[in-house]
Amino acid sequence: MGVIIEVRNSLEGLEKKIRIRKRRTWRRVILAIATLLAAAFSTYLLLEVQTYTKVRVIQTYSMEGLDSSNYVQFSDGVLKYSRDGVAFLNRRGEEQWNQSYQIKNPFVDIYGDSGAVADRGGNAILVFDKKGLKGEVNTNFPIEQIAVAENGIVSALLKNENTPKIVCYDAKGNVLVEHQASLEGTGYPIGMAIAPEGTMLQVSYLCVADGETATKVAYYEFGKTGDAGKDYQVTEDIYKNTVIPTSFFVDDEVSVLVGTEAFMIYEGRAKPLRSQTIKLGKEIKSVFYDRKYIGFVLQNTDVGYELRLYDIKGRKRLSHTFMGEYNHIKVSGENVIMYDGKKCSVFSLWGVHKFDGEVDDDILEILPLPGVNKYLMINARGLEEVRLVK
Repeated sequence: MGVIIEVRNSLEGLEKKIRIRKRRTWRRVILAIATLLAAAFSTYLLLEVQTYTKVRVIQTYSMEGLDSSNYVQFSDGVLKYSRDGVAFLNRRGEEQWNQSYQIKNPFVDIYGDSGAVADRGGNAILVFDKKGLKGEVNTNFPIEQIAVAENGIVSALLKNENTPKIVCYDAKGNVLVEHQASLEGTGYPIGMAIAPEGTMLQVSYLCVADGETATKVAYYEFGKTGDAGKDYQVTEDIYKNTVIPTSFFVDDEVSVLVGTEAFMIYEGRAKPLRSQTIKLGKEIKSVFYDRKYIGFVLQNTDVGYELRLYDIKGRKRLSHTFMGEYNHIKVSGENVIMYDGKKCSVFSLWGVHKFDGEVDDDILEILPLPGVNKYLMINARGLEEVRLVK
């Protein structure tokens, strides 16, 4: 019996030593992984919290027709358009499709993977997505504004002397709905937006209410719940002493209207109602937005401007004072990007001033790329992959 007891004790002691060694090994592995992660995170933070002043070109992709074209970020690439045609380019500058036309004053409207290019003052609208042309629209009156839905439905504000028209078309050019405005009745339409599904239209009318200049905001529902007998109108609000030229839909249930010193959030699919009014306390110089954020450049009372960003719930996410003029400002990825000529400034959404400097050539468009501090920049030399450096 004694021999058996000694063998068991020996085995138990060996197993205990193995367990202790395994725990020590795992502790070393976990400590090593934690150290590597901490080092990587520290390096990432070090790179992200700095303000860079220069860029280093990683790779250049040559392109043709740069000087006569306009560029705008679209889907996962870039839209190139001019008087002669529109093309969709990937991030290497390679054409995915190209559609020729003859348009005197082209301008575009984009929502997600859908877009439209129209002739301001003319009669042509071309509807497209990332795969190519979906259809063409020919209007009976000159085009002032357009708004495109995610499914390709286009709403157009058409000039018709004192009775402008708002007409909704499908991508093939078929008329879906017509709405007549008038100076004596609704007022003159100055802003327009359409929901992604294409059945809800918002229009801002400049009018007079009780002897004061005002904006009347109306929502029209052309879907199943809309009532043609009531001109499809489901909501109407009047804002006195306020001009509201800018509006947009975040999705089919949330839309935003921007006045002179405030913005309003409306919620509701069948009958949108105002849920919030956020006063900014300063004069708005410019507005930019995407599906998640709405941003403002506000005029400071002394010098310079304030860059302020809100999420679609009305919560302030960013406030930063800056100097100088920037004609191009947008939210892209996790960045607010401002550029004008050779000047460029980039802010992260958590308030870090990532870049403030000048590049060698005038910037035609810029968008972030995957990777740390990498961007795609379009200039006179083509498309350039660049990295921010000191």
